[in-house]
Amino acid sequence: MTEVKYNRIVLKLSGEALAGEEGFGIKPVVIQSIAKQVAEIAELGVEVAVVVGGGNIWRGKIGSEMGMDRANADYMGMLATVMNSLALQDSLENLGIPTRVQSSIDMRQVAEPYIRRRAIRHLEKKRVVIFAAGTGNPYFSTDTTAALRAAEIEADVILMAKNNVDGVYSADPKVDKNATKYDSLTYLDVIKESLGVMDSTASSLCMDNDIPLLVFSISEEGNIKRAVIGENIGTIVRGK
Repeated sequence: MTEVKYNRIVLKLSGEALAGEEGFGIKPVVIQSIAKQVAEIAELGVEVAVVVGGGNIWRGKIGSEMGMDRANADYMGMLATVMNSLALQDSLENLGIPTRVQSSIDMRQVAEPYIRRRAIRHLEKKRVVIFAAGTGNPYFSTDTTAALRAAEIEADVILMAKNNVDGVYSADPKVDKNATKYDSLTYLDVIKESLGVMDSTASSLCMDNDIPLLVFSISEEGNIKRAVIGENIGTIVRGK
């Protein structure tokens, strides 16, 4: 059996990662590919928790810029993450992977309420747990949700799967051809240099709780497994 480097992970997926090249909505082929990759590591015995963004459907920041009340705009974004979570759950269960969605906003007809100890028990029983609706509070990103949940469930690492970006660069590689890729960084580097890996709240939370972060591309199939078994891909961010 393949040896794994990380036994309990939080996989952070952006909403855009589910949309493929279109950038909006949910593309079935893409979400099925992601589900297969998650199933692959679940079958290795890895305990998998997932946090999904909602940017493929709605971004609270855009609503706020349109003049909406920021809290309402953010709550709409949380509902978008629930839609993505249910779609991912369906794809995983079609592959025979038992999956639970836990929502930070009470909606018992479609998801369990988030209860830390219940989430850990699901993981111990090798069920994939998808954390939906962010932290349940406006003004907090799903990056912060990933950091918070990783601390709560004592995850070994956060795997941040990016769409069409294979790590952390000194500048946007799509704009600046001279941008250099980092193999490793500290959270202080990320915060000081404003590298845009995750927001400062999430970075500080990871740094304070000594949670490593691996940033890699989701576009290449099999990368989640490569990350879990410890292959040298992407950029690793550590507390020190």
